[in-house]
Amino acid sequence: MDDVLRRIDLFCDEVPRQWASATDDGPLRLFVRNRPGYPFYARPIPDGPPVTAQDVERVRGRQRALGVPEAFEWVVSESPSMADAVGAAGLPVTVCPLLVLDGEPAAVEFPPGFSARLLGPADGDLQAAVHSVLSVAATAFGAPPPRPPVGAALAELRADLAAGAIARALVTGPDGPVAAGSAQRSGDVVELVGIGTAAAARGRGLGAALTAMLARAARAAGAEVVFLAAGDDTATRVYERVGFRRVGECGIAEAH
Repeated sequence: MDDVLRRIDLFCDEVPRQWASATDDGPLRLFVRNRPGYPFYARPIPDGPPVTAQDVERVRGRQRALGVPEAFEWVVSESPSMADAVGAAGLPVTVCPLLVLDGEPAAVEFPPGFSARLLGPADGDLQAAVHSVLSVAATAFGAPPPRPPVGAALAELRADLAAGAIARALVTGPDGPVAAGSAQRSGDVVELVGIGTAAAARGRGLGAALTAMLARAARAAGAEVVFLAAGDDTATRVYERVGFRRVGECGIAEAH
C-alpha cells in the first residue's frame, strides 16, 4: 500500500514535466505549463520538509504574478503537513479518494446504441474529435466551452498520442458525443482523468464502460499502476465496479 501511494506521489511530480517547467520554492514545487492545455498545480516536493502556511502564501503570490490558478495538489499520506498549511493560508481543502486498479478491469460493455473510440494520431478527424472530447468534459464538469486545437497545439497533441504520453476516448450515442475521458502516463504509471458523461446520458453505465476501456488500454500498453481520483462517493462506486480499490486520499486546494 505505502509503495503504491509513493509511486503515485512520484508520478504526480513527474508527469507535469512533459508539458511544464518546474520551479522549487522552499518545500513546494510549482509547475507552469509551457505548452497549451489545462494549468498545473503546485505540490510538496517528495521527501521534502514540512510545509507551512507561509510557504503556501509565498507560492500563491508567485502564481498570481504568473496569472495561473492558485492551486495545490498532494497525496495525503505522503505530505501530512499540507492540509493544515493550505487551510491556515485561507484555501478550502477538498479530500478525494485515490483508487488503484486491481488486476484486469471488469468486462463492462457499452449499452446498445453507444460506441466508443480511442483517438489516434493519424485520425483524419482528430481536431474535431478532440474538440468533442474537450466539449463533453467541459459540459460534464461545468467548465467553459473550449476552442478546438489548432496549429502547434494540434501537432503537439498528435505527438503525445503517438508517444503514448496521453490517451483520449470519446463515446457517441444516437444524438452525438455524450461521454469522454483521458489518461496521462509517466513510465509504467497511468492516471485516468476527466471521465465525464453529459447529464442527459447519465445512469446508463457509460462512465463504468468508459473507465474499463481506458484501463484496458493502459494495461495493454504495459502500465503496472493504473489509478484515478474520484470526485465523490457515487463516482467511487462506479470505479469499484470496474475493479478499482481505494488505497488512500489526495488533497486539492484552489482559490476561487
